[in-house]
Amino acid sequence: MVLAIDIGTTTCKAALFDRSGNLQQLAKVPVAIHSDSNGVQETAPRYWSAAVGTLCDELQAKGTVRSVVVSGNGPTVVPVFAEPTLFDGLLHAQTGMARLWLDRRAVAEAAEISQVTGSFVDASFVLPQVLHLSRTEPATYAKTRAFLSSCEYVNYLLTGEVRAILHADDALRWYWTDTVLEHFGLDKDKFPEFCRPGDLVGTVTAPASQALGLPQGIPVFAAGPDFLVSILGCAVVEPGMVCDRSGTSEGINLCTRTPMDDDRLMTYLHPVKPFYNISGIISTSGKAIGWAKSLLGMDRLPFDDMYAAMAKAPAGSGGLVFLPYLTGERSPLWDPDAKGVFSGLTLSSGRESLLRAVAEGVCLAMRDVITVMEELGGKVEALRITGGPSESSFLNQLKADVTGRPVAVPLIGDAELVGSMVIARTALGDYPSFADAARHLVTIGETYEPDAALGGLYADLFGRYRATYRNLRETWRKQV
Repeated sequence: MVLAIDIGTTTCKAALFDRSGNLQQLAKVPVAIHSDSNGVQETAPRYWSAAVGTLCDELQAKGTVRSVVVSGNGPTVVPVFAEPTLFDGLLHAQTGMARLWLDRRAVAEAAEISQVTGSFVDASFVLPQVLHLSRTEPATYAKTRAFLSSCEYVNYLLTGEVRAILHADDALRWYWTDTVLEHFGLDKDKFPEFCRPGDLVGTVTAPASQALGLPQGIPVFAAGPDFLVSILGCAVVEPGMVCDRSGTSEGINLCTRTPMDDDRLMTYLHPVKPFYNISGIISTSGKAIGWAKSLLGMDRLPFDDMYAAMAKAPAGSGGLVFLPYLTGERSPLWDPDAKGVFSGLTLSSGRESLLRAVAEGVCLAMRDVITVMEELGGKVEALRITGGPSESSFLNQLKADVTGRPVAVPLIGDAELVGSMVIARTALGDYPSFADAARHLVTIGETYEPDAALGGLYADLFGRYRATYRNLRETWRKQV
């Protein structure tokens, strides 16, 4: 068995996979987030500690686990104060609050770092977050032994080893270098040594074994951020293939033969050599849909009821356009001042149309990323969808209709867990490469074809979507 754990933004998950790649058991635990109007988006790492304990309690056959591999939301910054300890059955390390990738407090620091490095850095990335913390919470910064991501923190609990995972060899500009740390007066000792996906982090310690019921001494392999492992969990291992990792946010990842030098997108080496991954990250996709669900009085109802309500509205939502920029936007705008917008409201706009407009807005944001990819010479053939929203047939069909691309759904929807399993099986020597493991272990289920009759309607809506942002962006900057 391989145990894969994913520390999501709002949900922690764990799965046991057998040697054939079959999912033997899946467990999920929700995680709370603290937010405020000042841009704070945090969670307490103790929640992750408790979630990992609960997940392992629920899983059977833990004694047969050969290895553990952990992925997580990112970039997320955890200031770690102390070594892991076992107290009242909980395996935990004392920390400060974890700053999630949604947090927007480090905009000024991101601009400073971008100017110094000559490469665009977003406020959500590790270095701006740490620099902001050092200036606004000096006591926390001084107390910190190491800054870790969500999955790196869990690896630390399991092994006692402090490692940072560099998701691609050419992605260092989105992390840190000694030169940049020195320039900003940051302590190099607080930034861990890098390892790569598939590297051995360490082995399960005696306290971790006692707390979680895992065999002591089994290897813990590095996986990395969820956007990376999802690529392997969808078996997106050939040029033209796209992984759409849907959840709180949305990650559009295109496999190409050549890089794209454009700051609107992120380009780095694909986990499968010799290809490149072209990445566009949408800040609030599932988060926007969940926000609308709650806002319109459906928070106690199942998501299926909400999607059924959306289906009652006509395609195009009666002319409504929604911009899903509820925490600013990342790709392709990289605009922290961007705001959410409903455009085209009338007295006839009902709940169903509002709900559908939000879902269509998320799909239009996806189309925006895909359009930029193709403007730069990329070829997007089909989308492989993963994450909780991929369980909705309505949303899968909507994504196909709005983007004009076929949408395929893997049989196991939690691609973060599957991708971690692919990494572990390769690290264990069961497969010669990530690509071979992914091709063998990932199975595609249903495919949704775009409705050609809706092509013109969504092309017009996309034009309005882009124009709405262009017409409003300067007004948002004046408010700051």
